[in-house]
Amino acid sequence: MPGTAASRTVLIVDDEALIRRILEDLLTAHGFTCRTASSGDEALRACADAPPDLILLDILMPGLDGIETCRRLKATPAGAAIPVIALTARDDARR
Repeated sequence: MPGTAASRTVLIVDDEALIRRILEDLLTAHGFTCRTASSGDEALRACADAPPDLILLDILMPGLDGIETCRRLKATPAGAAIPVIALTARDDARR
């Protein structure tokens, strides 16, 4: 993402308010502009209104999960080019 951090907008999508707040605080401290969404549907509306430069997307959300949100986003002309970083709190690591 070329340019300064302040010129870049990150959309944080997570159903957990605490996670959204932690990520927003961290990124804002590094000069990024942050917007948040608490659901996949809300994220899709936010992207349609004003596409962000990057999306941090929780995979495990009730309703429209992160995988389906990403599929729908990437099927739109505006959303196809937005980078998405998938996040999850699930720990399936095999030991």
